[in-house]
Amino acid sequence: MPFDPKKHGRRSIRLEGYDYSQVGEYFVTFCAHKMRCLFGEVKNGQMHLNRLGQIVESEWRKTPHLRPGVDLGDFVVMPNHLHGLVLIRLRPHKKNFAGSLDRRAHDCAPLRRPPRGLGSIIAGFKSVTTTRINQQRGTPHSPVWQRNYYEHIIDDDEDYLRTRHYISINSKLWHLDRYNPLG
Repeated sequence: MPFDPKKHGRRSIRLEGYDYSQVGEYFVTFCAHKMRCLFGEVKNGQMHLNRLGQIVESEWRKTPHLRPGVDLGDFVVMPNHLHGLVLIRLRPHKKNFAGSLDRRAHDCAPLRRPPRGLGSIIAGFKSVTTTRINQQRGTPHSPVWQRNYYEHIIDDDEDYLRTRHYISINSKLWHLDRYNPLG
């Protein structure tokens, strides 16, 4: 059954008509399923990652190596979410973009996202971390992440600096954080 936002009660939070594979800087936040504090804890304003948090950090750091033309800016793994800056430096080639069919799978549906687009970056990251975390916990097929993610397109240098500052002080302000279930 095709997705119908009116019937299914969901709507996209993405900017309509915006190409999230274009060169740019993006601030992203994605949260653990049901806001569970899976990745460690904040003590005295410092984030202390547990094994699951170390998986999240390790896989996030791999992003530029797996996706040429994508760089990471500042980021922080928190007990139940990750904030980070993603810098897309190269546009994908048209032949790799949504709508092209893979020769090996000509009967499959075309890609929904550009391969270097923000959605693909997040989807790939969530997929690999979910697999590794579930292997670590012995909980196959359990959700680790919430379905969606928050993004903000960085507009200018002031916006970039403000966002970097927010990321850098996030653990110090955990007691006030809207994602803190005890806050």
